[in-house]
Amino acid sequence: QVQLVESGGGLVQAGGSLRLSCAASGRTFSRSAMGWFRQAPGKEREFVTAIIWSGSTYYADSVKGRFIISRDNAKNTEYLQMNKLKSEDTTVYYCAAGPRVIDLSSGHGSYWGQGAQVTVSA
Repeated sequence: QVQLVESGGGLVQAGGSLRLSCAASGRTFSRSAMGWFRQAPGKEREFVTAIIWSGSTYYADSVKGRFIISRDNAKNTEYLQMNKLKSEDTTVYYCAAGPRVIDLSSGHGSYWGQGAQVTVSA
């Protein structure tokens, strides 16, 4: 059974940092795309960032320059380093893994974590 488990969420003051981790089990994702999305209540899921097997990264404009995605294929884990956090970053963050970045957005052949709450206080 494939599972993605997020950890590292929590409460932080504006301007602070948090690091999310997403540990995958059940299969290897070293040749897959991995990414992070976020979704606030009543809003659509929003792409945050993704990284492909070669190490190339993609970021939403809203987080560019503040968030950093990385992966450790030996640990089958991806990370999201969030710096200079703002109150508008408050929401639930989901990790995902799938064949390509476009598949993460569509959900085709992709796997998702259960979500991690990030709360940024003003």
